[in-house]
Amino acid sequence: MSIFEGFLSTSETLAAFSDRNFVDAMLRFEAALARAQAQVGLIPESAAHSIVGSCKVELFDVAKIVRDSGRAGSVAIPLVKSLKEAVGLFNAEAVRFVHFGSTSQDVIDTAMALVTREAVALVEEDLSKAAQALLQHAQRYATAPILARTLMQPASVTSFGFKCVGWAAPLVRSKARLAEAAGRALNVQLGGAVGTLSQMKGQGPEVRRHMAQALGLGDPGATWHTQRDEWIALGCELGLMVGSLGKIAKDIALMGQYEVGELAEPSEPGRGGSSAMPHKRNPVASMVALAAAQRAPQRVAALLSAMPQEHERALGAWQAELAEWPQLLMSAHGSVRALAGALPGLQVDVERMRSNIERLRAELPRDAADEWFDAALAEPAGAIALAQALALQAQLNTPDTAR
Repeated sequence: MSIFEGFLSTSETLAAFSDRNFVDAMLRFEAALARAQAQVGLIPESAAHSIVGSCKVELFDVAKIVRDSGRAGSVAIPLVKSLKEAVGLFNAEAVRFVHFGSTSQDVIDTAMALVTREAVALVEEDLSKAAQALLQHAQRYATAPILARTLMQPASVTSFGFKCVGWAAPLVRSKARLAEAAGRALNVQLGGAVGTLSQMKGQGPEVRRHMAQALGLGDPGATWHTQRDEWIALGCELGLMVGSLGKIAKDIALMGQYEVGELAEPSEPGRGGSSAMPHKRNPVASMVALAAAQRAPQRVAALLSAMPQEHERALGAWQAELAEWPQLLMSAHGSVRALAGALPGLQVDVERMRSNIERLRAELPRDAADEWFDAALAEPAGAIALAQALALQAQLNTPDTAR
């Protein structure tokens, strides 16, 4: 992660996809595999005990595993080698049961599902906060008159509450879709070399069920080595969410321009200042969300382009997908965290909104001014905003049952 990317994400998501955390997730896979295989009698209990006891990330040189992955072509290969060495120190007989019947993609895909679950939970939490803040603004400012803008020009009078509902609705929908997509995508991967679990003597499906339960992931009922549709669908939902957040950020940035002056992000020491111009209040949350909206489409496109994968295991495409995935999550959480932090304290200048209406109204003939720029036009928009805000609030408060 470069100096130019860190401030566009969050420390939590960076930690979720850190080398140490990912190696830890791979070791959790190996421990769950050994336990499950011992439960069904595929490997001795003593071997499982030795393997599980060795699956502790603090016992491993994570940096060396990462370095060696370049030569090996997969981070799983040096990980399994190191795990066998660790197990062999205490139980030489157990070494042959390490990683038994599975393959590199099994451990990596499952580890990616585990760390992605952490990141998605962070996204969902902040997404709820952002939507909640907008719905509160929608109710508070339901009938506050404001100029609507179409094609970047002043149009007619609406209400700020109505505008806030328009911002919130895609976020509420995104939260529901994200939970559903994650419920389908966050699965154990276990197929063995070609997806048939041939070494597990017909007990592979039961092993997978035990592993899914132990790791808190779904059991897909089959391998998905080159069936990437559900996984990429989750990435697409993240991309849609980032786009919706970017739209909000763009509107806030435009409304915060000095010449407009209707909104401002919260102000505090060290936030949004200028190194050269002390009068400036830079909309840094909007900046982060807009940067994510610039970057996420390329990440999603890369995931989609990696879907045509060769036969039972991919050469290059899957590896490219792995490299893009953390970047998408980092941008997604950076975007939603930025707005979740800024939206509750959004500074709304109702008087400036009204004065912008009156200034334009004064420039027009009386008949046109009365028809399009009467502040009373905010009343019907406010009624719609209140009704929609209450409906969205109920939807936002409905527990997710997809996972």
